[in-house]
Amino acid sequence: MILIIDFGSQFNQLIARRVREFNVYCQVDAPNVATLDYIKELKPEGIILSGGPCSIYDENSPQVDSAIFDLGIPVLGICYGMQFMVSTLGGEVKRSDKREYGFAELAIKEPCRIFEGIESPTQCWMSHGDSISKLPEGFMPTGTTDNTPFAAAADPARKFYGLQFHPEVEHSLKGREMLSNFLFDVCGCQRTWTMENVVKSSIEEIKTTVGDKKVILGLSGGVDSTVAAVLIHKAIGRNLTCIFVDNGLMRLNEREKLEESLTDKLDLNIKFVDASERFLTALDGVSDPEQKRKLIGNIFIDVFEDEAAKVEGAEFLGQGTLYPDVIESQSVFGGASDVIKSHHNVGGLPEDMKLKLVEPLKYLFKDEVRALGEEMGIPDDLVWRQPFPGPGLGIRVLGEITKRRLDILREADAIIVEEIKKAGFYKKVWQSFAVLLPIKSVGVMGDQRTYDYTVAMRAVTSKDAMTADWARLPHDLLARISNRVINEVNGVNRMVYDITSKPPGTIEWE
Repeated sequence: MILIIDFGSQFNQLIARRVREFNVYCQVDAPNVATLDYIKELKPEGIILSGGPCSIYDENSPQVDSAIFDLGIPVLGICYGMQFMVSTLGGEVKRSDKREYGFAELAIKEPCRIFEGIESPTQCWMSHGDSISKLPEGFMPTGTTDNTPFAAAADPARKFYGLQFHPEVEHSLKGREMLSNFLFDVCGCQRTWTMENVVKSSIEEIKTTVGDKKVILGLSGGVDSTVAAVLIHKAIGRNLTCIFVDNGLMRLNEREKLEESLTDKLDLNIKFVDASERFLTALDGVSDPEQKRKLIGNIFIDVFEDEAAKVEGAEFLGQGTLYPDVIESQSVFGGASDVIKSHHNVGGLPEDMKLKLVEPLKYLFKDEVRALGEEMGIPDDLVWRQPFPGPGLGIRVLGEITKRRLDILREADAIIVEEIKKAGFYKKVWQSFAVLLPIKSVGVMGDQRTYDYTVAMRAVTSKDAMTADWARLPHDLLARISNRVINEVNGVNRMVYDITSKPPGTIEWE
């Protein structure tokens, strides 16, 4: 395995993804987590020090125990990570008045194992302020750019390598090859990180952790909770009870489809709870999006707790927590105030539930979860299901929520999904859905004046939902969807397409 020490880089998850693309397992840990004893216990084949937004001269700049350089483990420092390594080992880093950002041409000056098989020059991508002015003893310069004399350096005897640029981004054209050289030529890693092995090891770990005790899991039907449920089910069978809460804010025939897929095809032990009337009554007259979210979340907690209490002997709570949530809940700088978000919750479940956690996906990224689902034979329509927000259609009906408005949205959304699938775009876009706007406009249908609702269509491409771009769908597909929605959905006479990226917009409208 490879340990990635996160110094706050916006690309830390990308480094991990790159490593795992080579079927090598890796973990991302904050400096305060990666203590010397922790590293010794992990026994990694290599360590990658990530980039970060700080200068090593900043008062609270992230650091790790300098003794890591005495462990005999190969180290690759990237950007800030290289500067930290150089400074710690006796070199010098100078403050820069001007930041170097963007494309650069790297000239390879000395052969080294990181650059094996890579022709010079090659394009790389820079993002740094400070620069290295003097290398530590034992290091030699291996690469340079017009603005950075020490763009790469190495101490081959100790297997220490530094890259001032970012090999993990697409703009560094030979970055993957450089990372591959570090993993296999320098660290001697093996390609054992496969979904087949993940299934086997996860099942064994769940069996060891849970034993003959019972687990409850809040099942939404999304890919994360579904894959987590199937994995736990394979380990403990009927000792897993899944709870599906129908909040009345689901898509068209969603509960019926999930009952068939999850119960009949996957043989999961599921309790379907119809709480739709309770949710819709509480939401009557509420139009503020934050108030909607809080109401929906609080009622979900109450319903889930009531049902969980009926499962006699349950000691564990299963969750579909993913690795990005774990990474983002760690503090790079050590203080609780720096944590981006907490991940130990299902819709904000209270801490006093007294249930121990089972999170079999907590070291997996979204694409790996889908691959794991395919490995376990989960039906394609579940594995490749697009993300759906926890509050459901409650945040896609803008303004007041009524049964009539929900029904309009369900019908419009079903048409969009059907046409997107038919055109072969369902797996190509991250999300595609309808939003019912709280406005009406004048139209003409069948020589008659209409005054009906407007539906907005949203379709975005993304890899992780951190950023997203609006999907450039074919015009004939958009025309077909618009024609069907306006003709088939009673109460709609106008349709618009959202061409806002994230940022500045968000994927959901509320």
